[in-house]
Amino acid sequence: MSGKCWVCKRQARGFGHSDGRFKIADPRRYPLDWVFCSRRCQDIFHTLYGRRLAAEERGEALMVDASDIEIAAMRDCLKAFGAAAGHIGFDKPLGTYSEAEAMAVIDAIVTRYTEALTEHHERASTPPLRGVSAAEIVRDPFADLKDDLPWEEPRGGKS
Repeated sequence: MSGKCWVCKRQARGFGHSDGRFKIADPRRYPLDWVFCSRRCQDIFHTLYGRRLAAEERGEALMVDASDIEIAAMRDCLKAFGAAAGHIGFDKPLGTYSEAEAMAVIDAIVTRYTEALTEHHERASTPPLRGVSAAEIVRDPFADLKDDLPWEEPRGGKS
């Protein structure tokens, strides 16, 4: 077996997976990319795989566990959703939206979600400094580089 371990991405070393739901001659029985570097990674995979199959049998939707930041970004999307739905009309049921109307709502929600995450990242990327207000923090350290170059003329002309 060659390839990378499905769990940790190290070089696979002979541990594989065979799906017992399919007969021996069925190619789906031996997925080529489900290879592992160790028994530990193989056991981790089978635990996850078993949980997924059990969830699918129970009809559970597979959901991600959103962080507090992502939940706050989702809340920010409510205004964008309301604005898009207001433009279409609140009396129109969601199931009767045309493709263009549904895409407009999705675009509004996704755009606001990414903007909210970007705004959080911008706030978190610059750590707070004692004695410095947020307005004094320079976002672009090269903004005044032209003034600092000795071979460039100052903006006011020659002195």
